[in-house]
Amino acid sequence: MDKLLKGVRSVLYGFSVVAMSIMLLIIFAQVVTRYMFGYTPEWSEELARFLFVWVVFLGSALIMGETGHLAVQFLPDKFKGTRFGTILDIIINACGYVFIILLLTQGWKMTSIMTFQRAPGLDIPMSWVYVIIPVSCVLMLLYLFKETLRIIRDISKSRARQEG
Repeated sequence: MDKLLKGVRSVLYGFSVVAMSIMLLIIFAQVVTRYMFGYTPEWSEELARFLFVWVVFLGSALIMGETGHLAVQFLPDKFKGTRFGTILDIIINACGYVFIILLLTQGWKMTSIMTFQRAPGLDIPMSWVYVIIPVSCVLMLLYLFKETLRIIRDISKSRARQEG
């Protein structure tokens, strides 16, 4: 599983870097064409915005894989290795599952609803933009599952130490 997740991380990182670079180039070109030629391609702002949405959601999945998501680490760090710390890890993990599954279901609904709406500048289905929500949620669930396995391993090690 670690090998799979490392591969996923590499692909996510590469795609995020490419998308961010394209977004930067588009915005730069947009500013140059606006101020030098008085013209801005109608698709440029929309594409930059859509790329930004994708980068944010892919970045969220990436940071979840590094367990760097927004968290107050004071309590988990203070009670690490204790029974309360393990219970706290389980609660935090369960909350993560609830949030991500809610986001996944609502993201899927939004993607389905937006299938027939088209982006005016690019003339693409808006579902292409919204599909990143369920995709990133699936990736986050994979990373959260890895964290769940770590918690289970920690519990097993703790029990083995108590018995031995």
